[in-house]
Amino acid sequence: MPFWWHFCRNKSLGHPAVSLLFAECCISTILLAVYETVWQVGVAEMKDVVMTTGGLTVQTDTYHNVVFRDSLKRLFAREGEDGFLGLSSNAMFEVIPSRDIKVAGLLGPAARVDKKSPYVADVEVGLGGTTTWKLCSLDAETSLALLYEITAATNRDAGDAQANSQFFLQFITRYLHWTGELRCRVTTVTRRWIDGSQVGEVITGFDQEAAAVLMGRLATHKMETEEDFDATRWLDRALIRLAQRFGDYRKDDPQSFNLRPELSFYPQFMFHLRRSPFVQVFGNSPDETAYYRMALFRVAVPDAMVMIQPQLSAYHFNGPPEPVLLDVSSILPERVLMLDAYFYVVVFHGTTIAQWRKAEYHLQPEHVAFAQVLAAPQNEAKEIVRRRFPVPKIVDCDHNGSQARFLLVKLNPSSTYTSATPMSAEVINTDDVSLATFTEHLKRLAVQS
Repeated sequence: MPFWWHFCRNKSLGHPAVSLLFAECCISTILLAVYETVWQVGVAEMKDVVMTTGGLTVQTDTYHNVVFRDSLKRLFAREGEDGFLGLSSNAMFEVIPSRDIKVAGLLGPAARVDKKSPYVADVEVGLGGTTTWKLCSLDAETSLALLYEITAATNRDAGDAQANSQFFLQFITRYLHWTGELRCRVTTVTRRWIDGSQVGEVITGFDQEAAAVLMGRLATHKMETEEDFDATRWLDRALIRLAQRFGDYRKDDPQSFNLRPELSFYPQFMFHLRRSPFVQVFGNSPDETAYYRMALFRVAVPDAMVMIQPQLSAYHFNGPPEPVLLDVSSILPERVLMLDAYFYVVVFHGTTIAQWRKAEYHLQPEHVAFAQVLAAPQNEAKEIVRRRFPVPKIVDCDHNGSQARFLLVKLNPSSTYTSATPMSAEVINTDDVSLATFTEHLKRLAVQS
């Protein structure tokens, strides 16, 4: 039974037809190429080149787009007092596991090294067949996902099991620091073997967000390498198996189903992953799809989770900004919403707020509170743009405006045109199922054993 270890940190990317390609080669040569065309620019065909050389990609519709200009400037912006770019190079990443564990592969911006090892699994996933990988460029945000295969003997006697209750995973990273120093960093973690029947202990410490990101990487990898692979069905089956294993329920009684707290948000993450551009490619060009997936494969868990399940915040007159449900019911007339979808940031004005802004009430001294409500999400959006690379696109829109689709496409459609009793004033015209319907189906299928 495979398990995983997510070795990560943090960095970002932005939207399509001008493509900035940056790759640092093993001999420290920098390749900078810019392509411009109306539709396809070849990013999908060059995806492997970018990933194996640790490159960065930025897609915009024109050279004059602020996303392209700011991303290009920030790429060469010097950081800190030392004046370096903060980019290390010529890195080698190696993993050494305990016995009974073999390495199935790696998913991330790296290239495999042909090095024989007794720890290589028979089944390869991603960059497999080795325990050592080359990373041409390396920074504080570089993220890698490793997959393992358990080869422990099932008939291990009790004494042997007691002696081998602990197992270890060691990660060795050697790299050329931007100051010119050769550095080596070693990280060793330990875990203990647990009987599979002890469900409570198995699930303790389960990282729902890391698991969701890994499933996203696995699903997209399978979509690109396996013919006729149905990612949605694969994700659904994996979720049902997990619910059957770790859920509490009575057979054939969906109302009795309950997931443990360590897994309570995981079905919600899978719901949004199924609807994400990583899985649903309809409406996106091959270049856009490749661009989104490259970003997913290199960023750390917090940023990847923003890609999978965007963050929605509400600004109003009744208090400070607050996070709200990623649901159509969060749209209210006297509220400004800010959606961080990683590749773009949306500032959405409710009907009443938009009317007041068009009437220029915010310019009047007696309506300073209204001016603050308008300015707060704009300032937060600019702060997100300032700290993220490549910079995301900012979409400023009103309720019922043409650009509002950037927000609506990410919301849970709890109220649609087919709803008998809409749960909110806003209705999304879609045939997609809501999170509530998805959860009900999960419960019904999980209790059928």
